[in-house]
This record gives sequence, structure tokens and C-alpha cells, in this order.
Amino acid sequence: MHFHRKNLSNEQLIDFYKSILLPRMIEEKMLLLLRQGKISKWFSGIGQEAIAVGAALALQRDEWIMPLHRNLGVFTARNMPLHKLFMQWQGNKEGYSNGRERSFHFGSKEHHICGMISHLGPQLAVADGVALAHVLKNENKVALAFSGEGGTSEGDFHEALNVAAVWDLPIIFLVENNGYGLSTPVHEQFRCQNIVDKAKGYGMEGVQIDGNNLLAVYDTIKGVREYCIEHKKPYLIECMTFRMRGHEEASGIKYVPPHLLEEWAQKDPVKKYEEYLVLEDVLTYSQIEAIKKETKEHIEEELHKAEPMEDFKIDSGVELSDVYAPTTFNSGVAVLEKNATEENQSQELRFIDAIRSALEQNLEKHEHLVIMGQDIAEYGGAFKITEGFVEKFGKARIRNTPICESAIVGAALGLSLEGYKSVVEMQFADFVTMAFNQIVNNLAKIYYRWQQNADVVIRMPTGAGVGAGPFHSQSNEAWFTHVPGLKIVYPSNPFDAKGLLTAAINDPNPVLFFEHKALYRSISGKVPEEYYEVEIGKAFHVQDGEDLSIITYGLGVHWALEYASQTHLSIDITDLRTLLPLDYEAIQNAVKKTGKILILHEDTLTGGIGGEIAAWIAEHCFEWLDAPVMRCASLDTPIPFNKELENNFLAKSRLDEAVQKLMKF
Repeated sequence: MHFHRKNLSNEQLIDFYKSILLPRMIEEKMLLLLRQGKISKWFSGIGQEAIAVGAALALQRDEWIMPLHRNLGVFTARNMPLHKLFMQWQGNKEGYSNGRERSFHFGSKEHHICGMISHLGPQLAVADGVALAHVLKNENKVALAFSGEGGTSEGDFHEALNVAAVWDLPIIFLVENNGYGLSTPVHEQFRCQNIVDKAKGYGMEGVQIDGNNLLAVYDTIKGVREYCIEHKKPYLIECMTFRMRGHEEASGIKYVPPHLLEEWAQKDPVKKYEEYLVLEDVLTYSQIEAIKKETKEHIEEELHKAEPMEDFKIDSGVELSDVYAPTTFNSGVAVLEKNATEENQSQELRFIDAIRSALEQNLEKHEHLVIMGQDIAEYGGAFKITEGFVEKFGKARIRNTPICESAIVGAALGLSLEGYKSVVEMQFADFVTMAFNQIVNNLAKIYYRWQQNADVVIRMPTGAGVGAGPFHSQSNEAWFTHVPGLKIVYPSNPFDAKGLLTAAINDPNPVLFFEHKALYRSISGKVPEEYYEVEIGKAFHVQDGEDLSIITYGLGVHWALEYASQTHLSIDITDLRTLLPLDYEAIQNAVKKTGKILILHEDTLTGGIGGEIAAWIAEHCFEWLDAPVMRCASLDTPIPFNKELENNFLAKSRLDEAVQKLMKF
């Protein structure tokens, strides 16, 4: 192992030593605490410290790093208070995640560290968004994302690198190749000779280096950083290294051949760097021992500070309120309801045009709003909603994306780290499955985990009735209503479409905004020309009735209105508009109104939101019921292509039957 100090002073070399020694000695203490039962789990980076430390030292402190399990050196090199890190690892409420997260699954905006999730790969796409923000702001900064060699097998690795290359983003993708993904060796992970060989496939440069050489890591990343900024391009670095402990301590290392442990023990990054400093007369062994003693005392002092001073007090109200970032609803923005439209200068707009109006006004209002999606720029999107936007707002903000839903949602989160808002268009709601992990594990949980906003709206063209078949017609809103941290919005008319979309864009939380394709050009209504919001989480009472109440949303509202106009029954209709969070007061009012409830939705019956609403009514409104709560939903089948089969599939075909059954009670 050859060290090259280049122009580094003795003082810098000593600081580097202290930086790599600290995580090693912390780890040794943590392994002791683990055996004592004072922490529950630990992912050791012993043997790999040079990579995390070298990377953190080579970057500016206001450049985002996306670390993983074995990157303690990133946290310590960014000077995060050690006692608070101990609190985090102990599950203490005073830690960085209020006791809600484990080991390194947390971040800190103050220190420009983005917390990982267990799925590993999504970190890479978040770096895409951060780097895009730097490009949009003309900042000379990079983002750096870690991956293990096992993580390079994930689709997120391909998507993130491809987007970074296509968009010319200044990102360093840093792969720690320690030979094993848990116990799976690299020859069972991929067939290319080296991970760095993959760089050429994405049209980017790459280099393989000795990941145990602190100075080599530092110098390489420092140089690559300058390259990325100068050329506005990404770069792949493969660091060859080895972990001397198990994937996590309970896993052990019995699967590792003993000769590998012996071989890599001779390449220990801390010991080899110590030897170099002594040979260069930068430090003596007695000085090294003094530094170790000082470091040990510091660790013990910080650990003592981390001892809990009082019992862990649990407040369920706080837990629930921290699922969402606080909203700034009604902060100087007009808040309107449909019954106020006549008092405002309005225009007759189709559903699709109301959505377009909201997007256009918000692009004008929010300089840091970016819209991303497949074919949305010059082509104008599959439904032509963004047609003409690229000429008005430019390709930097109206961004065509490769076909990679996961990476684009991850990039939207990355933009949010840098204070940007984003709207992501799913070409069809059906395709959201490709981004499911990013949505339910990254976007939805990030505020609860470490108080970071996910200021992202995902537009979801949804629904059947247009003869598009099983993969372009699904109503999949119920998949997401189970996920705390998301908001699910589903308008039924142009007025609500514009106002709710504006509210969604202004909301700092992730919002899935469902737009029924069959409504795009089939309905029109009065829509104010002004910039306004409709409050998320508030249902709308569509019409009064005395015989029964229909609770519905989306296209179901129009089915209910059509049916009510053709029957002698007096039907009360409530449009939910928001499915998460639900407006339980409006639901209760509907029950009190008639005592007979029919929940109508286009989604299939089993697992639909109607089941949740029915259960809530049975639990909280039983005293006002005059009949069982009934549901009218679509068949529990995929959506057929044939128009007659599709009509038979839809809930509308069974609406009269459901109403008649309910009225018999």
C-alpha cells in the first residue's frame, strides 16, 4: 500500500488520522455495548473506514452525502455531536430520530447527510435530485451516493446512473466492494469482471481504487469532484475493500474463507496509515498512543452525556402528528369552495384544462418548481396536459425523463432536500408500481424518521371507462391509503381539480393526486381564474337527500348524480375528495342525515377504501344507522379490454341493485 501525501501538511495528515481513528474506536466501544445488551444491533464498518472518512473529508461540508450502514466515518467527519449519535444508536428519544429509527437510518439536513432506507438502492436516485438542484441553481457542488457491491444488482442502481448520465448531473457514485452482499460473494452477484466496468455502459467515466488507502480515497474523490463540477457529469468510483465483521453482528463471518480474513487484516486501513505516519516522521508511536488515549476519553465523556436522564415518555398524539410535516394552508392563498365560484371571475373549463391551469399558475408562482415525466416536454404528455409548457418555462423545469419511475420519484425527493418542489407525472397510474418502494418507504416515512420534507406531488391518470384494458385502467388508490405519511387526493370536477392540485403543490408532504382519465374531456365547470386552494382532507357535500346517503369520489360522484336524477328517491351525496386523511366529520354527517349508507367506488371491492370507511362507521356511528353499511364496487377481476365486459366490471352496473337492497331495510 503506497501513500502519497502530495501537498498535504503534517497537520492535515494528523487530522486525517484522528478522523479515521475516531470511527474505529467508536465501533470497538459499540461492539462492547452490544455484548452488554445496551444496544440491539450494529452494522460494523471495521476495515472500511478509509472510504467513508476520505469521502467526507474530500467534499465541502454543504454537499450532500447519501451514506449506508457502514459509513460511520461520514457522520463523525461531519462533526455530528457524538453524544447525540450514541443516543440515536441506543434508541433514545433525544437522538436524531426521536427513537424512531435504528443505527444509520437517519439523516440531518444541518450536516447534509441523507438517511438511508434498508432497500439501499433508492439512495442513488436521491443524489440525482440533489445534483439536479445544484445544476438548476448554477452551484459548483456535487452529491455523493454510496452503494455496496450487492446494491449494484438492484434496478435502482441502473436507473440512477442512467438518469445522471442522460441529465449530465455532477454526482459521485461510490461503490464499496467488500466482496460479499451479506453472505453472497460477488461471483454470485454479477458476471462483469469489475463494477467500474459498468461505467462505460452509461457513458460515464470510472476508476477502481484501493479503498483501504485513506489518502488515495481522499485524493481520488477530491479530483473526481473537480471533474464532475467542471464537466457537469457523473463519475463512478469502485473502492476495493473488505469488512472484517459480519454483515451485522448476529450474522457472523463463518462463510468467509480464513485466508481472506488474514490477507485483509494485513491491509487494515487504520494500522497501515499509522505505519505510514511513523515512517514519514509525522507522528511517533508515543504520540499515536496519546491520540488514542485522548480519543478514548472523548468517547467515554460523550457516552456519559448520552445516558438517559429520565424515563422514555411516550405521547401517541405527538407520534401521530409527526407523521406529516406541518402545512402552511391558508397562508395568504385564497381558499375557495364551489359555492363561492359565482363571486369570483370564472371561466368554463374542462377537467383537463383545470389541471393545466393549476400547473401553469404554480410554475409561475414557484420559481423552484420542476415538472418531470415521460414525454411531457415537447410532446406535451400522453394526455397533452403540459403541451406548450417547455416553450414557456424551458426544458430545465419541464423535464422529459427516461422510462424509470423509481429513479424519477427518488430524484424528486432529492430536489426536496435542496428546497425545490416537484410534480412527477405517471404516464398512467398503473405504472406507479415501478416506483412503489420510493413512495411508500422513502417519501412517506422521511418526515417521521428525521423531519425532512418530501415536497413531491405525483400525478396519477387513473381509472377505467375508456377501453384501455388491464394495465392502463386500474384504480389503485387503495394501495396507498394504508401508508402513513402520504396524502391521497382524488377530485371529481374541474373546480376541485385546480384548487386541490394547488394545495397539493403547496403542501410540504408527498401527495398522490389521482385524475380520472374519463373525466379529462367529458366534463366542464366554472373555475376561478385566480390562484386558489381547496383544502386537502375536507369532503364536499354535493347534494341533500333524505332516503339514503351515497359516499363516493372521482367518477363515482357522477354515477351517483346521474342515478339520483333518474330515481324517485331523495339521495344525499358526499364527495370525499381526499382519501388520506379522510374527513370523518363529513362521513358522520352523512350517516346522521339518512341512517342508510352506500359507499360507492370504482375500485374493486376487496381491499378498497370502502371497507375501511364501512368499518369506521360501524365502530363510531352505529347509533345512527338504520341499515347495514353497504358497498358498491367493481368486480374483483382485472379490468377487461372489451367495452361490454368493462361496463359489466364497473360498479356503476350494480348501483341500482345496491340501492334497492339498501332501501329494503
